[in-house]
Amino acid sequence: MTVPAPAYPTPSGQLAGKTVVITAAAGTGIGYAAARRCAEEGATVLLSDHHERRLGEAADRLATETGVDRPATIVCDVTSEEAVQALISGSVDALGRIDVLINNAGLGGEVPLVDMTDEQWNVVLDVTLTGTMRCTRAALREMYAQGSGVIVNNASVLGWRAQAGQAHYAAAKAGVMALTRCSAVEAAEHGVRINAVAPSLAMHPFLAKVTSDELLAELEGREAYGRGAEPWEVANVMVFLASDASSYLTGEVISVSSQHP
Repeated sequence: MTVPAPAYPTPSGQLAGKTVVITAAAGTGIGYAAARRCAEEGATVLLSDHHERRLGEAADRLATETGVDRPATIVCDVTSEEAVQALISGSVDALGRIDVLINNAGLGGEVPLVDMTDEQWNVVLDVTLTGTMRCTRAALREMYAQGSGVIVNNASVLGWRAQAGQAHYAAAKAGVMALTRCSAVEAAEHGVRINAVAPSLAMHPFLAKVTSDELLAELEGREAYGRGAEPWEVANVMVFLASDASSYLTGEVISVSSQHP
C-alpha cells in the first residue's frame, strides 16, 4: 500500500526577515526544495552550487515559482577552501548577514568496499563531510561575530543504518552527524544552533537516473508509507530547524523517514 504525499504546505511566515544561504541548491533535489520553501516562508535566499548553468536556471525557476525577486547566486565548489571563503564573504556582502546556512552539498555512489579505490573514497568524503566542515567553519566565524545564527546540515539515515555499496557515503554522513553534535556544543555559547536532518529516501529525477528501478522499489518497500519522501517534505523539517520554533534544539539529528526496522 502506498500512502500519497499530503498537499503542498501553505506558507506561514516561519522565516520572515531572515537570510538563508543554501549549498547545492541547483537541480531538482532537496537543496532546491529547501530554497523554495525558505523563500515561501519569507526568507531572503542566496543559492550556491558548483554547476553555474544549473544554478542560474534554479534562480530563474525560484523567482518564477514563488514570485520573489530573483535570488542572488554564487558558484562554489565546497572542496575548495578558497571558494568556500568567497561564498561566505560574498553572501555577507549580498545579504548583509547570514542568519541561516543550509549545508546540502553531498556526493554519493555505489561500489562494494572491496572494489573501492582511494579516489572514490576520498572524493565522497571531501564533498560530503569535509565540504560541510569547510562551510560550517567559515559561516561560524561570521555568526560568532554577530552573536546568532543557525546551521542545518543534510545527513542521511545511512549514518545509522547499513546498506551494501555505500561504505564511503555512510561514513561521510555519520561524520556529518558527529560534526553537527560537536560543533553545536562549541557554538551554543555564541548563540548559534546547529542541527541536521537525516532523510531515508527522497524521490527526485536525479536519484532515478543514478539508481536502478529495482533498488528504488526495494527502498520504497521499506518505507511505512510505501513511497519515498517528496523533497519538500524533507525541506519542511529544514525550515523548522532554521526557524525560531526550534529555539531549544541544537546538536540534534532528526530522522526524516517512515522506514520501519
